Amino acid sequence: MIEVALKCSCGQVEGTAHNISPQTGLRLVCHCDDCQAFANYLGREADILDACGGTDVFQTTPSQIEITKGHDQLRCVRLGPKGLFRWYTDCCKTPVANTINASLPFSGIVHNFMDDKGLRDNNLGPVRFSVMGKFAKDGSPLPRDTHDTFPLSIMLIAIPRMIKNKILGRHKPSPFFDKTGAPVCEPVIHTKD
Repeated sequence: MIEVALKCSCGQVEGTAHNISPQTGLRLVCHCDDCQAFANYLGREADILDACGGTDVFQTTPSQIEITKGHDQLRCVRLGPKGLFRWYTDCCKTPVANTINASLPFSGIVHNFMDDKGLRDNNLGPVRFSVMGKFAKDGSPLPRDTHDTFPLSIMLIAIPRMIKNKILGRHKPSPFFDKTGAPVCEPVIHTKD
């Protein structure tokens, strides 16, 4: 397992993803309309999305993510009142991670926040799944094994891992939620439109 440096584009926010390996998380590319709307909201589609509209994400636990500098720059948006908590930096609009809530041990770190250029495949392993292909942008061919939605095979990996991590208390500490379970900043509720 390795430590992966975390850093926003301008360097005001830094941190570390601890004990990272292909066995401690799940790397996937998501083409969903929400991920695309988030990139659009930040005004950074060109460097967040691939040619098909996909976002490279590494799913891990909040307790593995430590923000060591610039924590006050964290901001949050939700695409609707029940949407994921989508975290980014205010300073340069770098996407940080997606979370479900304070009690679930799930954080999907967006590739832009991981300072691992050239080492990503070694650190995280290859992309294991390409999902939500039904929302992919036209024009570029999708990887051959892209799923239209989230396949059962992901759930068979993710759900047991999430249960184990919940039992082990890996939903905290979290850089995104305080000890009471409240977000560290008030989320903006935004629509995909």
